Amino acid sequence: MKNLLAFSPEVAAAREAGRPIVALESTLIAHGLPRPRNLETARALEDTVREAGAVPATIAVMGGRIRIGLDADQLEQIASGEAVIKVSRRDLPACLAQERLGATTVAGTMIAAHLAGIRVFATGGIGGVHRGAERDFDVSADLEELARSPVAVVCAGAKSILDLSKTLEVLETKGVPVCGWRTDEFPAFYCRSSGLSVPHRCDDVETLARGLDIQRRLGFAGGTLVVNPIDEEAALPEELMEAAIHDALAVAASAGIGGKDVTPFLLARIVELTGGQSVDANVALVLSNARLAAEIALALAELETARAQMAAR
Repeated sequence: MKNLLAFSPEVAAAREAGRPIVALESTLIAHGLPRPRNLETARALEDTVREAGAVPATIAVMGGRIRIGLDADQLEQIASGEAVIKVSRRDLPACLAQERLGATTVAGTMIAAHLAGIRVFATGGIGGVHRGAERDFDVSADLEELARSPVAVVCAGAKSILDLSKTLEVLETKGVPVCGWRTDEFPAFYCRSSGLSVPHRCDDVETLARGLDIQRRLGFAGGTLVVNPIDEEAALPEELMEAAIHDALAVAASAGIGGKDVTPFLLARIVELTGGQSVDANVALVLSNARLAAEIALALAELETARAQMAAR
């Protein structure tokens, strides 16, 4: 494993000092946002985590190694590369063996974060059960990974192009805790509300961190989904988004687009239909999630320090 993981100097120093670290995905940079907004956002995400007192670790696959933390040149390579593949659990061994350039998805980032000992990960929205999955069984590997890897994932819910009700059902079946950050509703990515309830609500970061700590001490295998609604001023109207999603889904179906190509196609189409408003919303929500993830990582570090001090007495 030592030969497969490569830590940036900043992340290596944080690990040595026991400082809190927040994992960040690279698929958002490579496939989730248009250029040059993608690179600008990648840098802003890292700055946001630092400003909140934690250390950012953007994760990608490069040169046959999982990179935990990227330097400026590596970030730009992910943002501008033409042949960057999406790396989930199924893709990780082949991408490493072939020394391909890969951007980690939510699932891929969770695996890498766990291997690196990072407990908190900030993203935009998770994948889930696609609309029409009863016909084609299109369900994201993110849901399976949430049941496997003990990493807290801070997000704005699942992407609103998905079937959110079925996504919550699968999370329940797999025993994944879903905690609403100061909300009783499951957020719908670009929109604050989906009309669906979350099983748990938390209004302060210390209680949230204690829950994550207890989950780990109980020996539970999977992670926790922390859903943080997009800020009101950045949220988009539900009617606008539903109309754009239905249009994008119809175009994708008529063009025969399926599998891993569906999500990037739909998101790009929605950018066109909303005149770029969806990009602004995406950036706003992921920055908010990064701030919250850093606060959680800090609270977890404080819990661990307090426990170590008590044990030393």
